[in-house]
Parts: sequence; structure tokens; C-alpha cells
Amino acid sequence: MTREKRNTDLPPSTQRVVDVAIVGSGLSGLGMAIRLKQSGVDSFVVIEREDEVGGTWNVNRYPGCGCDVQSHLYSFSFAQNPNWSRMFARQPEILDYLKDCADRFGVRPHVRFNSELTDAQWNEATGRWIVSLADGEQIHARVLISAVGGLSRPSIPKLPGIAKFKGAQFHSQQWDQEFDLQGKRVAVVGTGASAIQFVPQIADQVAQLDLYQRSAPWVLPKPDRDITESEKALYRKSWRARIAQRLRLYWQLEARALAFIVNPRLLKLGEREAKRHLRRQVPDRDLRAKLTPDYALGCKRALISNDYYPALMRDNVALHTGGIKRVTATGVVDNDGVERPVDAIIYGTGFDVRNPLGPIQIRGREGRSIHEAWSESPSAYLGMSVSGFPNLFLMLGPNTGLGHNSIVYMIESQIEYILGAIRKIRRSDLHALDVKQDQMLNFSDEMQTRSQQTVWTQGGCKSWYLDDKGNNFSLWPGFTWQYRQRTSKFKLKDYHITRTPLVEVVQG
Repeated sequence: MTREKRNTDLPPSTQRVVDVAIVGSGLSGLGMAIRLKQSGVDSFVVIEREDEVGGTWNVNRYPGCGCDVQSHLYSFSFAQNPNWSRMFARQPEILDYLKDCADRFGVRPHVRFNSELTDAQWNEATGRWIVSLADGEQIHARVLISAVGGLSRPSIPKLPGIAKFKGAQFHSQQWDQEFDLQGKRVAVVGTGASAIQFVPQIADQVAQLDLYQRSAPWVLPKPDRDITESEKALYRKSWRARIAQRLRLYWQLEARALAFIVNPRLLKLGEREAKRHLRRQVPDRDLRAKLTPDYALGCKRALISNDYYPALMRDNVALHTGGIKRVTATGVVDNDGVERPVDAIIYGTGFDVRNPLGPIQIRGREGRSIHEAWSESPSAYLGMSVSGFPNLFLMLGPNTGLGHNSIVYMIESQIEYILGAIRKIRRSDLHALDVKQDQMLNFSDEMQTRSQQTVWTQGGCKSWYLDDKGNNFSLWPGFTWQYRQRTSKFKLKDYHITRTPLVEVVQG
């Protein structure tokens, strides 16, 4: 190996050399870090902009925040928790689980908290990523793993006149814990997954809640309950019982893919159940009409709740479907010209899925940014590798989201695939692995072909699953076990290999 001259623009204390740099400590980043540790790789750092691990389960702290996948399946297979309190865990319990995993598996010392990635540049000479942080530190890493996820950057609509509004305003992910909702008049914009959780929680506190709905979501009953002490005791005592429960839940959810992907007509069964749920909980015919979707179940994210519809029946809650024309200093004006005074605006408008990296610049070969590579639509081989960006792996990248099962299953599939790549790089001292362009394009074409007959493209709605051309760039159009088969082994033949000896980066 030869030696690279150290960057003299930065003092030695601001430079760090590792084999692997992971961005984010949510389920993806934390799981990746744990498996690295278990595989004997200690030369890694986790870059986390918050002051605690947990990712979305750390930053999302709105009232009623919880998971819509059963607890026993929404957890690592290598860190099963026999002590879940509910079938569907809520945010504090999930965060405690992730914090416990970080401590139990010894990865917390690898996490660099309160650190924000600003730029990552591939250095062809050294075969390393030069990762720059907001405080000036640079990390030189052989492998860069983005685990920021697609649901990390809030999507906030640009409402006309919003700059004039004098009240409080915040997104559900950035919930203002200091704002006292008691007796306030509140406008909630959006009726997505977060809104149907927090609206019931705040409806009895506020004086008036005006809910602005663009399109009605499909809402199914939530089969939630407390997990009994005897069940917990069984799970603690028997690993077979834990595995049996996970398998039962997995196949129960996996069966949904038959309707989403294979035969969308099967979704009519779910629609009938959702409509029965609506009729049982909303006797008001006019309100029920507003809450009935005009697209197929599954076209957008299907939601589960037992208390959302009852909250809308309250005298102090009003549903508005005519849209927002503008915002004044003290209120919201709808498209009919009616102004309603409000003290606060809360956005339940989801996330910027198409641009999860935001202002972060990741530049690969020849200085090309990933934003340029994705100018038309995000694309990555197996959702993880982008041609022209060697030794970079994305977790939960394009076409690896799910509409029917636990995302943790996909995360663990990706972890093992990336571990395979890291083993190849370390054992063979490879300079660079760069996925072949035709492999990535063929995979992207396959995703679009397989998506054509799914409910996401045929369901009659416009969702964040699709790009401007109507192509599915976010969800995996198949069974999750098929994805695991595809990612079970890292295949060098899919990548251009550079065997040039590494240039050693030293800190002197």
C-alpha cells in the first residue's frame, strides 16, 4: 500500500478513518451496526444527527404515535422481545427496545450523536468515501451506508399566506411539546397515518378541531389488545413459542400480497370490511360519504384504527373536504371563501419520500451527485446499489418499501447482503465495487413491469408510492420472501470490480 498525504486543511483531530460509516441509527442503521459487531467488524461509526438512537421512533413523539405492524414481527429476529406489552407497540416502548438493543449489543460507543452529514465524496485514488460533518470533522470510510430511510424528511405544503400566520404551526414529526392544546382552536392538515393517530388523542383537549382532508383514507379495524402476563411468561420461557408467533404473523401479513400484487380484485373483501367498520362507527350518512374513499383499497397506504372515526363524531370536530385556499394571520380560508379562526396548524402530511437525503450531497465518480442520478426517478439495484457510486449501499432505498408486511424483514435481508459485500471488500482488499449500469437498469425495468398490474398503479389514486410519470419507485412489487431470495448472497458478477491496491489514509 502507498500512503495518501493527509488533508492539511483539517487538523488531525478532525479526521477519522474507519472501514464502514453508517448514516442514521434507526432500525436500519442500528441493525446494520449490530450485525457488523456480531460479524467481528469493529471499525465502523454511526453518524446520528439526534442525541439518541431510534431514528423515526426517536423523533416522532406526537400523541398516540405507534406502529401498525404487530410488535413481535416489528423487531429484530436476532433480538426478539418477549415482553411487549401490546400487540401493536407504541412509540415509547419501541424506542426503549431500540435503546436496549444499542446497549445490549455494544454499539452505542460507535454512535456519533448530534452529528449531521453535509457531504460525502468518493475519492477514486484512495477507494474511500470522504464524509464531511457539519462540525468540520471528516470521516474516511471504505464503505458508506445510508440508513436515513424514506420517512425522515417532513413534507410540509406551501399554503398561500402561511408566512402571515401568527399562531403555532408544526408537523407531526416535529411536535411542539411545549404548546398547550387545551382549549385551543386547531386546524389539522392531512389525514394520513400520523393524523389518524393523533387526532383522537387531541380531540378532547381542543376547543375546536378543523380537519382538512384531501382524499379519504381506507381505515380498517385495529386488532390491538394488551398481551397477557401468561403470554409474556410463555415467550420468555420458550423460544419456540416466540418463533411460532413471528411465523404466524409473518404469513398472515404476507398473504396480503396476493391481493396487492397478484389479484387486486381480492381487495374487494377488505373494502367491504372497511365499509362495515365505517358504518358501525359513523351513523351520520353525510359524514360517511365524505369518509368513503373513491379509489381501491391499498392504492394508498391502508390505515388501521378503532378511535379515528369516533373522534370525528365529536361536536367540536369538523371534517372539511373542499381544500385550503389560503391562510391569514389568524385563520384558514377554504376554497369556498369561509374563514375559520385557529390558534395552531398541525401538519399530518407525511414525508418527502422522493428526496429523503434533502440537502445532503453524495457525490460518486466524476463528482456526480445522487440527486443528478435520480433527476427523473430514484433507482437502485436491489434498492441498494447505484451505478457510479462505488462502495455505497442504501438501506430501504428505491422499490424496497412495503405495503403489506413488516419492513424489518426487508431490513434484515439488506443487512445480510451488505455484510456479504463488506466481507468481499475486506477479505480480498478490493478497491471498489460499483454495480453494473445494465444490472441496475434491468432491475428498474423489472420493477416497473411487475408493478403494472398491482393496485398501486391500477387502483385509481395518486400516492407517494409513484413518481410524476406514474412509476412505482418506492414499493417492492412482490413477496418479501422473494426479495430475501434475491439478496441472500452477494454476487460479485453484478458489480464492476477495481482491484487497485488501496491507498492508505493515515492520521499521522
